Amino acid sequence: MKPKSLKNIEEKMQNLNQDSLRYHILESAKNFKTSWIELGRSLYSVWKDKMFKEWGYGTFEAYTGQEIGIRKQTAMKLLRSYYFLEKEEPAYLKEDYADSVEAAKVPSYESIEVLRLAKNKKALDNEDYTKLKKEIFEKGRDARQVRKDLTALIRQREELEPAEAYRKRKLATLKRFLGLLKSLKQEIEISKFLPSPIIKEAADLIKKLEAEIF
Repeated sequence: MKPKSLKNIEEKMQNLNQDSLRYHILESAKNFKTSWIELGRSLYSVWKDKMFKEWGYGTFEAYTGQEIGIRKQTAMKLLRSYYFLEKEEPAYLKEDYADSVEAAKVPSYESIEVLRLAKNKKALDNEDYTKLKKEIFEKGRDARQVRKDLTALIRQREELEPAEAYRKRKLATLKRFLGLLKSLKQEIEISKFLPSPIIKEAADLIKKLEAEIF
């Protein structure tokens, strides 16, 4: 967070009740590194209940940008990362965990975002996920390194399952080709650059590709 944003936050805090949720969110934003989880928890409530409207902001984006100096993209990552912990790893939301971890090892919201994405990767098994989770929560691995580890794991799994990797590459290529062919067919139909029989052949090819893919 930039110094100017920090100064703005401190100024806003001076005019608020210290027991209010609004003050609490600003305080969490000020101590972003070690309290992003608490900030994510609070922002989730604000977003879900549209509390920002009570504070004079028309949109959630306006609130996060103007009041706490956080872009909407960052705010949404905070929400997703917090919700993921609440749903999948609730033990890490407990106060005794936060109090027992060194600030340098507190997992960043970016790292949790990578872990969230890893959870949904079909190429990874429970053992892979557990390994990544330990790297994040026990070693404080940063998001860039976790992302590298995740990419390496996926590549390793694909090498172990070449047939599955080939199937995925084939499917992705066919989908790209199908999308391009549909776009060109539409353009040709509108412009009438080619005669109807050729356009019909293109339509037949599209149907064959769709049958191959779906």
